[in-house]
Amino acid sequence: MNDQSVQANDYPNAGFPGDPVSLRWITTASIAALGLVFGGYLLGNGLLRAKEAERSVTVRGLAERDVTADLATWTISYSSSSTDLGAAQAKVQQDTKSIEKFFAGLGFPKGALQPTGANVSSYSDRGVTTFTVRQRLALRTNDIKLAQKAVAQQFDLVNRGVMLEEGSGMSYTFTKLNDIKPDMVAEATKDARASAEQFAKDSGASVGPIRQATQGYFTIEGRDGESSGWGVSDSPYKKVRVVTTVDFSLG
Repeated sequence: MNDQSVQANDYPNAGFPGDPVSLRWITTASIAALGLVFGGYLLGNGLLRAKEAERSVTVRGLAERDVTADLATWTISYSSSSTDLGAAQAKVQQDTKSIEKFFAGLGFPKGALQPTGANVSSYSDRGVTTFTVRQRLALRTNDIKLAQKAVAQQFDLVNRGVMLEEGSGMSYTFTKLNDIKPDMVAEATKDARASAEQFAKDSGASVGPIRQATQGYFTIEGRDGESSGWGVSDSPYKKVRVVTTVDFSLG
């Protein structure tokens, strides 16, 4: 009996709300409960946001533009063959003068035509050696209409006795791609959003901001297709094309 009295006296407030031990347990339990509630909220909110992040659509946008080349280059290869090397060289020199006269008559400035190389080859057949002298001239101009005129009349060179070799064709290049890149990327992105809006409409959603976008390569091709074959040049009329891949979020 006395022992129990001593134990009760040691903890006079045990079991009452004001007891320090009980307060510590209550405080600890409250903090734990709040932590569970807050943690559950964060977990639920995180799962919700993760679920929302999955709602997206990836589409491609296309932009095309017709352009006209602003640079024309023409490598003219011609040759002459003879058992007399001097005669072959003389014929090539004569052809060079004919070509220069041809371009001058069309209105090209003198510096537009430049020599780019020459070589001499030979072969023997039954003890007879034949020499072939080849010459190359390059035309470079920004006058596209004049270049087209030269191509249209190139057989005048053949009529003058110039032996044009295969590969002597005009090449047209569009060099101002950087000037139209920003507008074309904007057009491709707009086209991609239109596709995304159609997907969203079909699924009862709305299109949100761009999550990620990738710009494809710009390609420049013949507007009407490429031509090939002897004496056929490509076209100055080109088509520039770019495809972008855009990932839109959905609401």
